[in-house]
Amino acid sequence: MGAELIARVRFNDQGLVPAIAQQWDSGEVLMMAWMNQDALELTLETGKATYFSRSRSKLWVKGETSGNFQAVRELKLDCDGDTILLEVDQLGEACHTGARSCFDAGKHHTV
Repeated sequence: MGAELIARVRFNDQGLVPAIAQQWDSGEVLMMAWMNQDALELTLETGKATYFSRSRSKLWVKGETSGNFQAVRELKLDCDGDTILLEVDQLGEACHTGARSCFDAGKHHTV
């Protein structure tokens, strides 16, 4: 299953694909990060969300320093193959600011 999924991913020119993490049971959108092929493979192998840091140019497992891991329950690829949706069980906060979500509901704008 993993190799078949990876073959369908359309990585951008930098070898990255956006990955959106969503709380599996509530549907709450938690964060967006980037994955390269190695991050995707590790996520599929370990069940822990693993991303690629563009600023540090290295892989990082969500929660490896904070303890706020994301246990991946399901991984979906959109119809174009250019965005990943991770349905996760978020342990603790998702955002580096200490907020539950990087999409702070208290700061939304009505359109």
